[in-house]
Amino acid sequence: MLQSNTRPAANSFPFAVLNQEEITALYCRLSQDDKQEGDSNSIINQKKILKKYALDRGYTNIQFYIDDGVSGTTFNRAGFQSMIADVETGKVKRVIVKDCCAIMGLNQKDLENQGILA
Repeated sequence: MLQSNTRPAANSFPFAVLNQEEITALYCRLSQDDKQEGDSNSIINQKKILKKYALDRGYTNIQFYIDDGVSGTTFNRAGFQSMIADVETGKVKRVIVKDCCAIMGLNQKDLENQGILA
């Protein structure tokens, strides 16, 4: 048991109890493709940020789900649907996104119009 004046190491609970077979989904989305061959610059940057965030927290079994050039106003997105299917089957144990707009399809203008951002 921990004494009140000690703190757990960075790689101890909750990280030490992670099952190495559990997948952490890293979801990236960009509504407008930048016409770059392969992943867009925004997707490349999202992947770097999400990977660093996951690894810094001990989530090493990561899988990217990507929708590049797909509007977030619909949930009918190949990467999103694949991720949801994997969550429902138990393959994915957690989902990390750079921000909620990747999932919801809202952008700063939408949030301003709804009075959420000024």
